[in-house]
Amino acid sequence: MKLNSGHLTFCTNIYAGENWMAHFDVLKSSFPILKAELSPDAPMGIGLRLSNLASIELLQQNHLQTFKQWLAKEGGYVFTMNGFPYGGFHHTRVKDQVHAPDWTTVERVEYTLRLAEILSKLLPDDMEGGISTSPLSYKPWFNDSEGRKNATAIATANIIKVAENIHQLCSQSGKVIHLDIEPEPDGFLESGPEFIDWYENVLLPASNDEGLIKKHICLCYDVCHFAIGYEPHTDMINELRQKGIKIGKIQISAALKAKLPSSDAERGAVLDQLARFDEPVYLHQVIAKKNDGGLIRYPDLKEALAEGKNPEVEEWRAHFHVPIFVEDMGLIQSTQSDITAVLNLQKTNPFTNHLEVETYTWEVLPAALKAPLNDSIIRELAWVKKLL
Repeated sequence: MKLNSGHLTFCTNIYAGENWMAHFDVLKSSFPILKAELSPDAPMGIGLRLSNLASIELLQQNHLQTFKQWLAKEGGYVFTMNGFPYGGFHHTRVKDQVHAPDWTTVERVEYTLRLAEILSKLLPDDMEGGISTSPLSYKPWFNDSEGRKNATAIATANIIKVAENIHQLCSQSGKVIHLDIEPEPDGFLESGPEFIDWYENVLLPASNDEGLIKKHICLCYDVCHFAIGYEPHTDMINELRQKGIKIGKIQISAALKAKLPSSDAERGAVLDQLARFDEPVYLHQVIAKKNDGGLIRYPDLKEALAEGKNPEVEEWRAHFHVPIFVEDMGLIQSTQSDITAVLNLQKTNPFTNHLEVETYTWEVLPAALKAPLNDSIIRELAWVKKLL
C-alpha cells in the first residue's frame, strides 16, 4: 500500500508453497482478506518470493498472464521480490543452505535474471522494482583468506553481469530494477562497513561503468540483521547517502535481544527462555557483546547456548525474526526499537520507496507467540502503518 514514506508490503516467504501453483493458491486465499482489512480502497503491494522452481514454472504456459489478470482483479501489484532463498524454505532443514547456490555459481545468476524478467513484466509503469539477494556467499564455507578472496572476485563478476543484463532489460521495458544486496551475519558481507568496503574497493573497480552499478546495485537494509551487529543506524544510513550508494529497500524485521545478568540463577532463567528458540530449520546466528564492548560471533544459537555462562558477556542479539509488534517477551526482548529508529529516519528524510515486513518464522515460533497467519500479517502491517 502506498504511504507518504513509500510502498509498504509483506514478503511472501512466510508461505510454505515452493512450486508456483501452491504459492498462487495461498495468495488467492489470503491476499483478499489482507487487502480488505489493510487497504480496502486502494491497491496493495505484494513482496513476492519465488523459489527457483516457482520462477521457472511462472514463465511457462500462461501462468504469468493469469497472475497479472488476478493482480488487476484483486487490486494487487508486485514491486519488490525476495531472491535470497533459492530452494525449499519451509518444512525442510534450511540452515546454511539458504546461501546455496551462492553468487559464484551460474545457477544463482540464472535464477536472479529470471526474477528480473518476471518483475519487469509485473512492475507497474510508474514504479521502480527491487530484488533482494544473498551477501555473495557464506564465510564458514571457506577456510582460508585466499579462497574467500577468489570467491569474492567470482561473485562480484557475476553480480556485474546481472547488473548489465538488468540494465538492458530496463532499456527495453522502460522500467528501473535494482538488485539489493542483503548483509547477514556470517555472510561474506555481514555488516554495513563490510558492504561499503566491498562496494567501493571491489565492485566499482571491477566495473567499467560506475553509473550503471550505482543505478542497479543497492543495499537491502534488513533491520534485524543490522540490529544483531549493534550497528548505528543513523550513521550508516547517512554514510550510504553521502557515498551515493542507494538503499533499495528496508526489510522491516526484529531480532531477539537479551541482557545476561551476572547472577547465575538469573542468567540461567534468561538462557532457558532463549533455548526455546533453538530449532532445526533456520540459522540463528548470535552476536554477543562483552563488558568491554567487544563482540563474539556464534554460527547458531546452539553454539551460543553452550557458552552462555561466559561472565565476560553482557548481551546477546540472535538472528530469529520475531513478530515486530512484540518488544517484551518476559526475560528477553526484541530489537523493535531498532525498527522504530530506522522508520523514523525514513519518515523524516526518505531514503527508499520500498518497505517490506519480513517475519518468516511463524511456523517455528514458540507457542506463546503463534497466532493465525493472516491475523499476524495484518497486525504487523498495521503496526508499521501506524508508526509511519
